Amino acid sequence: MPAYRAVVFDFFGTLTRSVQRGPQHAEIARALGADPEAVRGVLDRTFRARAVGRYGDAAATLRWVIEQAGGRPRQAQVRAGVPARVNALKADTRLRGDAVSALSAIRRRGLRTAVISDCTHELPAFLPGLPVGPLLDAKIYSVRLGVCKPDPRIYLAACRALGVSPGECLYVGDGGSHELSGAAAVGMTPVRLAAPDLANHLVFDADTNFAGCTVRSLTEVIGLVDHTRLEPATVV
Repeated sequence: MPAYRAVVFDFFGTLTRSVQRGPQHAEIARALGADPEAVRGVLDRTFRARAVGRYGDAAATLRWVIEQAGGRPRQAQVRAGVPARVNALKADTRLRGDAVSALSAIRRRGLRTAVISDCTHELPAFLPGLPVGPLLDAKIYSVRLGVCKPDPRIYLAACRALGVSPGECLYVGDGGSHELSGAAAVGMTPVRLAAPDLANHLVFDADTNFAGCTVRSLTEVIGLVDHTRLEPATVV
């Protein structure tokens, strides 16, 4: 029997390839009467606040962002901008080539799977429809829970949803949001995904001092499940 009962994944940069904002974001900004670079700046500096829902629902948050960037959007523009934002983030999202096969292999071994994502309102709108959606037993979104990684509550929410203890979980992530040290702190075994494409990934609060196990692909996680009970990570 494998040593672990569940594998918990980050989403952006882990189940997906590296993420950068595509051209649709600039188009949305212009349609709402704001300068795209000003909007980009607001998005970058307010990510964590938006990811815990500080500015309200999707429409209220979009209006707030545009107003901070100097725009004064009409209600109809904001209404149209909400689905446009969902489409823009979905367009930025490219699943890793081995995401579906790795999740499927893990589930065939009898392990449960979950995703924990620091995200804004858009991800819950489109993740369930992606090919990985049916392969995840639990989906924990910061914007719905009201806390971001590395807050212990976000990891423990995943454990409750899966019916496992933290010590029975591998946590796989690229290291944004200090997620690996946060996973270790609650008793999970963290694994860094260091795929080559992540050099260009849009990341906030990277876990730069992580010194635990590292893999180069999601496929390698299957081998960890099969053969290894990892030593606890070292975070310096």
